[in-house]
Amino acid sequence: MFKPLSLYVGLRYTAAKRRNHFISFISLTSMIGLMLGVAVLIIVLSVMNGFDRELKERILGMVPHAVIEGDDLLENWQKVDDIASEHPSVIAAAPFVEGQGMVTGGGNVRGVLLNGVLPDEERSVSIIENHMIEGELDDLKAGEFGIIIGKLMASSLRLQIGDRLTVVMPEASVTPAGVLPRLKRFTVKGIFSVGAELDGNYTLVHMDDAARLMRTGGKAQGVRLLVDDLFKAPQVAKEVARGMDGRFFISDWTRTHGNLFQAIRMEKTMIGLLLMFIVAVAAFNIVSTLVMVVTDKKADIAILRTMGATPGRIMRIFIVQGAVIGIFGTLVGMTLGILGANNISAFISWLEVILGHQFLSADVYFISYLPSQLQWQDVMVITGAGMVMSLLATIYPAWRASRIDPAEALRYE
Repeated sequence: MFKPLSLYVGLRYTAAKRRNHFISFISLTSMIGLMLGVAVLIIVLSVMNGFDRELKERILGMVPHAVIEGDDLLENWQKVDDIASEHPSVIAAAPFVEGQGMVTGGGNVRGVLLNGVLPDEERSVSIIENHMIEGELDDLKAGEFGIIIGKLMASSLRLQIGDRLTVVMPEASVTPAGVLPRLKRFTVKGIFSVGAELDGNYTLVHMDDAARLMRTGGKAQGVRLLVDDLFKAPQVAKEVARGMDGRFFISDWTRTHGNLFQAIRMEKTMIGLLLMFIVAVAAFNIVSTLVMVVTDKKADIAILRTMGATPGRIMRIFIVQGAVIGIFGTLVGMTLGILGANNISAFISWLEVILGHQFLSADVYFISYLPSQLQWQDVMVITGAGMVMSLLATIYPAWRASRIDPAEALRYE
C-alpha cells in the first residue's frame, strides 16, 4: 500500500524504541504534560461555568430580570401588567412594593430589603417557592402582617416560624409623643434558602401590608418582568415601556447585579489564559524533544538527503513526528477533561464522605456542592489551541533538520 515517505518515516521515528532513553523520557513527559494541561483546563472552566449557572439560576431567579416604574406610584398596575405580558419575550409580570429598612429580633439588628408581593403573581416571576425550607408563599395573607425571611437572617436573629420581629422604616411619624420612626411588628411565616447575600437581607411580605406600612395607598411601586432571555432584558424593558401611555422608568438586572457576573466572566477569562500557559509549556517541550531527535538522527537524515530527499520532505518528517505527539496528547487530554468535568461533582461528594469533611459549607458558600457545566465551545477552543501550539512547536526543529549538510553529518560515520 502506498504511503507518503514523510508520513511513513515520521511515524516510524515516533514508534521506534530509541537508543537514547532520555529522549524517550522527554517525549513522554511532553505528551503527559499536554494531556494534563488540556484536561485540567477543561475541568476548571467547566466548574466555573457551573458556578456561573448557579448564580444565574439562584440570584437572577429571585431578583427581577427587569422592572418598569412610573413617575409616581402605579394606581392601575393591572393595565401595565397586561401590556407587559403581551410582549412575546415576556414570560410573566408581577406588581411589587419595595422599601429598605431594618429588622430587630433576638437582640440583633439587620438591614433588609422589604418586598411587598402578591403570592399568586410572585410565583410566576420568582423561584422563591422552590427554595422554601419552612412555610409556604401562600402563608402571606393580607392584614396578617406575615413575613418570609432568608435562612441566614433567621440564624442571625435566632428566629423560627411563628416568632415576631420588628420592621423599622427610615421614615419618621409625628405622634403626640413626638417624632418617632415608623415601625411594625411582623410574624415569621416562612424561611427560604437560595444562597449568597439574598439569604441575609431579602424579605417578602404581602403587598397590601407593605402598602400600609409604606403608605402607598394600595398602589404598586412597579411591575417586575420575567423574560425568556436574560441578556435581552434591557431591550425588552425598553420595548414594553415604549408601548405604554405616559412616562415610565426601566431598570434591569445588569444594573443591579451586572458587576457580579462581569467579575465571574473576567475571572474565567483570566484563569483560562493562565492555565493555557500550562498547555503552551507542555506543547513547546516538543521543541526540545525534536531538537534532540534531530541531533540523534543526523546520519539518517544525511542518508535520506543523498538518496534524493528534498529539504521540504525532511522537514515534513519531523513535523509529522511532533504532530503525532501533540495531537495524541491533546486528544487524550480532551477525553480525560470531558470525563472529569462530567464526574467532578460526584467525585468531590464521594471524597467528602471518605474524608468526613465538607469542602463547600452551606453556611459559607451559596451552594454546598461543586457544580460543573461542560460547554462544548470551551472544549473545542482548548483542543484546537493545544493542537495549533503543538504544530507550531515542530517548525523550528524540522527546519533545523532540513538544513543539515549530508557531507558534514557523514564525515565521522
